[in-house]
Amino acid sequence: MEKVIPDRLSTLGHPARLAVFRLLMRRYPDRIPATEIAMALDLKPNTLSNYVNALMQAGLVTQERVGTSLRYSVDMDAVRQTFDYLLLDCCRGRPELCAPSPLNGVDAHAAKAPRTYNVLFICTGNSARSIFAEALLKQLGGDRFNVFSAGTRPRSQLNPAALEVLRQNGHDISDLRAKNVSEFQAPGAPKFDFVFTVCNQAANEDCPAWPGQPVSAHWGMPDPVKAEGTEAQKRLAFQQAYGALRNRILTFSSLPFETLDRMSLQKAVDDIGQTHTGETA
Repeated sequence: MEKVIPDRLSTLGHPARLAVFRLLMRRYPDRIPATEIAMALDLKPNTLSNYVNALMQAGLVTQERVGTSLRYSVDMDAVRQTFDYLLLDCCRGRPELCAPSPLNGVDAHAAKAPRTYNVLFICTGNSARSIFAEALLKQLGGDRFNVFSAGTRPRSQLNPAALEVLRQNGHDISDLRAKNVSEFQAPGAPKFDFVFTVCNQAANEDCPAWPGQPVSAHWGMPDPVKAEGTEAQKRLAFQQAYGALRNRILTFSSLPFETLDRMSLQKAVDDIGQTHTGETA
């Protein structure tokens, strides 16, 4: 261990290798194709190969072949081992110095009284998937949640097909609009308890850390806006995205927040992101 940890820290000391590692951490527990990583970080394939090989040699990243594609994920056991070593050695086992903050400054395990949670859904365009998620949690979660959505590069208008799906399912769309994520990073913005990305491109982008260390997860799914085929097939893509998000949000909104600690909440939202990927509405 005395050699392993310094080797890992040295490997992460290279800015580009650290960028790869951070992207994989943001997307955990997904396994990300090499082509997607290279595109997100603007790296040549052979350069990316050198970086991930170094991360694998350090034991921080694992590789899996799916058909002709190589996919990568962080080795979370090794990551925890590294952080535990730093906590025990550098912080001398004092969690009040180094441990992550509890959910919005409140120990979720100790908080018995129900409270309202602030939730943000992020996509690139903020025209369909994140709008679906915002409308669904507002409808299904009631007054337990303050719900927002935003885009890293929002479109000026919401997608008409997405709005039609929402109308058909009885949602009030009068206050829905496309918003830039910077709106929620400005002074006076809500302090979020949960932040979810619902498209891969937004999850791959390196955004500033959110104040208060909200619980975050990636609930990626195909972009219905890019669906091809007949008009019926395109409409079906929007219905499937809506249905998949509805099932995820039903599961999320039924979690016993007041009795779960932060680690349990994190595992729960990660698990939700691995299910309900294509059901119809």
